[in-house]
Amino acid sequence: MTAVTMNAPEKAFLEKVMQRADLPDIYDARDITLVVFRTLRDMMTTQASDRVQAAFSDDEIANLWKDDNPIVALLSRIRPPLDIDADSFIRRVSQEAGLPRGTTANGAVIAVFSTVREELPPARIQEIAAVLPSGIRILWEQV
Repeated sequence: MTAVTMNAPEKAFLEKVMQRADLPDIYDARDITLVVFRTLRDMMTTQASDRVQAAFSDDEIANLWKDDNPIVALLSRIRPPLDIDADSFIRRVSQEAGLPRGTTANGAVIAVFSTVREELPPARIQEIAAVLPSGIRILWEQV
C-alpha cells in the first residue's frame, strides 16, 4: 500500500474513526471513510454535496469528501442522486471498504458518521440526514 501524506487535522479525523471503529490502522479508517463518503455523495444532489464539502473546517478533511477518481467525480456531477436503501448502503461499505476481520459495516459506518457530525454545522448535518434511508438515519443519529 502506498503511504498517504496526511496533515494534522486529517490525521486527527481519521484517528477518531480508527478508534471508534476499533480499526488496526489509520489506512483502514481512510479506506472506510472514503467509501462511506462516496455512498453519501451518491445519494445527494451535486449542490448538496458541494455544500457539505465546503462546510468542513479543514481543506484536507474536505478533500476526503471529494472523489479522487476524475471520471467517477464527473459522472457523479451529471447524474441524479441514487436511491440507496439501508441494506444497499451497508452492503456497499462491506464490499468496497475492505473491512478488517472483526469490524462490522454498521460499526464502521457509525464511527465515520459520529466523526463527521463533529466536523459539520447543524445545517449540513440535517441535510445529510434528510437523504438517508431510515435504517441508516438511525446510525447517523447514534452519537
